[in-house]
Order: sequence, then structure tokens, then C-alpha cells
Amino acid sequence: MTDAEAADLLPAEADSVPYAVGCFLGAILLFAAMDTLIKFLTADYPVPQLMFVRSLVAFLLVGGYTLVRGGGIAAMRTQRPWGHVWRAFAGLISMGCFFYAFRELPLADVYVLSFAGPLFITALSAPLLGEPVGWRRWAAVVVGFGGVVVMAQPSAGAPLVPVLVGLCAALFYALAALAVRGLSRTETSASIVLYLLLTTTVVSGALAAPIWTAPTAFALGLMALVGAIGAGAQVLLTQAFRRAPPAVVAPFEYTGMVWASLFGWLVFGDLPTVPVIAGAMVIIGSGLYILHRETVVARRRLGS
Repeated sequence: MTDAEAADLLPAEADSVPYAVGCFLGAILLFAAMDTLIKFLTADYPVPQLMFVRSLVAFLLVGGYTLVRGGGIAAMRTQRPWGHVWRAFAGLISMGCFFYAFRELPLADVYVLSFAGPLFITALSAPLLGEPVGWRRWAAVVVGFGGVVVMAQPSAGAPLVPVLVGLCAALFYALAALAVRGLSRTETSASIVLYLLLTTTVVSGALAAPIWTAPTAFALGLMALVGAIGAGAQVLLTQAFRRAPPAVVAPFEYTGMVWASLFGWLVFGDLPTVPVIAGAMVIIGSGLYILHRETVVARRRLGS
């Protein structure tokens, strides 16, 4: 679930930038904790099984909230069912690729690759949505992907397959985000979220059934906790984007690298390598510059 998808799950309140930043930082922390649990569980359980439990728990929590306070069944009405199918398809592939990358790579490495998502969004918004992208942002995209190459170290024999899968996850995350941008013109946020969760629950359940590994009570509790943490993180994310403009809080997303490095070290004994840190600095710098240019262009449009 992305920022835009959660936009109307909670009632709007008065703007408060410090509160918004606090909520956003809390959401990033929860997402990092969730990803740590996912990486821990992938050592013993198939990726589709983890996707199924996570999606099912999140669907029940978000669906229950929608029925009680989010508009009920009426919020699920749709004018573009095939748009939901494409968005769910992209989201499903992105989730599966990220889960695989978490199993094969250190947490911090996967987070660096995930930062390529905004670069893909910028690159694809022109051909898919017809939105203008200036040469400065194109240059930032090229530099950002250079950071991915630095991190991957193709000439040094790094594990390229997991890196490419992580990059594929970022690509399909971007495609899903662009689909949400298009769907949001006619669809409610609740419908976008719930149709995604319903699809991922059904498809991952079908994939998990033949390879299901009976979990221990402890592991099943951790799987359920993954879904609950994800839902809680979305609530905080929603509050953050209701209380302050996205441009104000979005740069704090890169604090996820700090938590991923910390959790990766404490739980798995992994520390980011020098190429990973160097690549992260390049990608983060490119992402922040793109954010700056988006803000400048938006202000010009409002002023014209």
C-alpha cells in the first residue's frame, strides 16, 4: 500500500508538521521492523506462504476498518475493474520480488535497491502518464541508476540475480504507484487498497498451497505480526500525509536505510559494505534532487 492508496482511510485533521514527521518516522521504523521479520522467516518458510499470511491479516484489518469507519461496501464500488487488476498484478510481483531479495541479500542492500523506485516513477511517468519530465530530472535518474551499478559491483562477482530481482521489485513498485495515480482519479483509496490485498491473498494462497510448510505457533505468530505491523505502519503513513504536504515528509523515507543497517547488524550480523554505502549516497542524492525539482515545478504551476 502506497502513500496515495491510504489517503482516505482516516479522517483529516488540522495540519501539524512536527506531528506528521513523527508519524512518518514511526511508519518507516515499523516497515523496517516488518522487513526484518520477513527476512527472518524466509529462512524456513516459502515466500508465497509469507505473502499469503501477510496479505490475509492486512486484508482483514483494513477491511474491518473500512466496514466500520471507512464507508462500508459503498467504498468498494469501482468504475475501472481492469485498472485494479493491473495495479494488483504489479503490486503482487513487487512484493514477491522484495521477499525474495530479503532472503538473499542483507536488509540494507535491499533498501538501497528500493530507493530506485522513485527513479523509475520519474522515468516512466512521461511515457505512461504523459507527464513532462525535464532534462534535470532525467539526468538525476541516470545518475541514480549509476548508484545502483556502483552498489551491485558487476565486475566484482557480486550476486547479480538477487540484485536484479530487487531492482525488478522497485520497477514494479513504480508501475503500481503510477497505476494508483491513474486510479485515484475515479476510485476510492479503500477500493484500491482492498482489491490489491484481496488479489495478493488469493494468488499467493494458491501458490502457497502446494508448498505449504506447517508453521510452529511462534512462527505463525510472527507471520501474523508482519501483517499487523504493516497495517499499523500504513495508519501512521496516512496520518503523516494528512497533516503535511508529501514534499515535507518524503525525504525522511531515507531514514529507513539507518534502521535497515541497524536491524541487519543486530539480527543477522550484516553490515553495509563500502560499495553499498557509496551507491546509497548516489541514489539518495538523486532521489532528493528529483523531489526538489518536482516541488519547484509544482510551485510554478500553482503560480501560473
